[in-house]
Amino acid sequence: MPFPAHTRVTVHGPADDVRRLARSAAAVDEAMVPTDQFHEWFTDRGRRNRYQVRRAPIDRLHGWRTDPATGNLEHLSGRFFSVQGLEVSTAHRETREWAQPIIVQPEVGILGILVKEFGGVLHCLMQAKTEPGNVNALQLSPTVQATRSNYTRVHRGNAIPYLEYFDGEDAARVMVHTLQSEQGASFLHKRNRNMVVEATGDVPVRDGFCWLTLGQLNALLAKDNLVHMDARSVMSVIPVAAPPAAASAPDDFRGALARSLADQPRHHTGLLSWFTGVKSRRALDRRLVPLDSIGGWRREADRISHESGKYFSVIGVDVEASDREVPSWSQPLLAPARRGVLGLLTRRVDGVLEVLVQARTEAGTLDVVELAPSVQCVPENYEGVGGRLAPGLLGQIPSGPDPRIRFDAIHSEEGGRFYHAENRYVIAEIGGDFPEELPDGHAWATVRELNELVRHGHYLNVEARCLLACLHSLL
Repeated sequence: MPFPAHTRVTVHGPADDVRRLARSAAAVDEAMVPTDQFHEWFTDRGRRNRYQVRRAPIDRLHGWRTDPATGNLEHLSGRFFSVQGLEVSTAHRETREWAQPIIVQPEVGILGILVKEFGGVLHCLMQAKTEPGNVNALQLSPTVQATRSNYTRVHRGNAIPYLEYFDGEDAARVMVHTLQSEQGASFLHKRNRNMVVEATGDVPVRDGFCWLTLGQLNALLAKDNLVHMDARSVMSVIPVAAPPAAASAPDDFRGALARSLADQPRHHTGLLSWFTGVKSRRALDRRLVPLDSIGGWRREADRISHESGKYFSVIGVDVEASDREVPSWSQPLLAPARRGVLGLLTRRVDGVLEVLVQARTEAGTLDVVELAPSVQCVPENYEGVGGRLAPGLLGQIPSGPDPRIRFDAIHSEEGGRFYHAENRYVIAEIGGDFPEELPDGHAWATVRELNELVRHGHYLNVEARCLLACLHSLL
């Protein structure tokens, strides 16, 4: 589908960025590409891409080796990532000690959205990108989504499009730049730069890219498995302002959300002080061990899996893709056994929305704890291990249609490292049966407090950030 030509515009200073971003969030009719045309274009991209993912033995992946001494899976270049064993001990999880495979990827990647003003409205340059682990192959990704090994072209493939806007080589103005974590349950200390950069000159639109407003992206978040995890992460760190009409609305959910963004002083909960106290009291001990030595896990020709059949498996895939920097490659992926639930519980206090977060410790968390959603679990993982271990607030998440639900969608996690990993993202108001006493490590927060913390790294985990982006979309 052809896209409109682009013109030069005046670059604004940082003082009015929030206002301009808010206008983009409110814009749908002013979009360069109408949403129905976007869906036609996106569907056509899926038809035109040649993409095939085949399961492969983990010990015979092209370009990878199994270390004969440790059983670790490593790339022959020594770059990209490896899969190793990790032993963990902490007093702050349902199980105090365990061992598991973990992805070790010390490189810092780039997740970046390029923005440009058209007709007085900021638009985001988004990419229709295939990933080997995506349930539907093609999803809507940021302008740039690349590891350091990829953008330094260790694979000897094509250059990353638009990278020059994010590494300082081209004329652009940085609007947002923060270092954020990825899934602590699966990565050891993994971090990415989350960036929003405004172009100051003409931007040619390459095949597979299109301009969308923030309002369009917010609407697309309600669609299952469409907006990629990396795009959701970057969207969560974009400054948000409530529309004036919403802030003055009656005491409905949207009005309460808008007032929570304003965070009037009488509703301030002191989240940072509480979180700092929790972090100072928690401990997390872990050490890398040979992958072949971790107890409770078995290695077969096509996978490494837990003997219970729960949690996840390490599998191998061979990939062919017509729209990637290299046309074919092989790699390991983590394949969850079941779909998870990520739930954000909310309440209204004097007309101001508050959200319930928890201080969560994961195996690979860099700084012991991060703020997580109210509920973050795979329910089937707790079957047969005693009800006392199951997350106490899981029952507060409505399982079906319910008037308390404000957001409900199935989203995939990062398809470059996870195979068919899905979570149900739910935002709901609490019911009358909600316990008066919160579980240990949980606290109520305003949306403004979360927005202040997400500007900095290692406060909100990626699951909380993605739900925060979904919450923002409800404005």
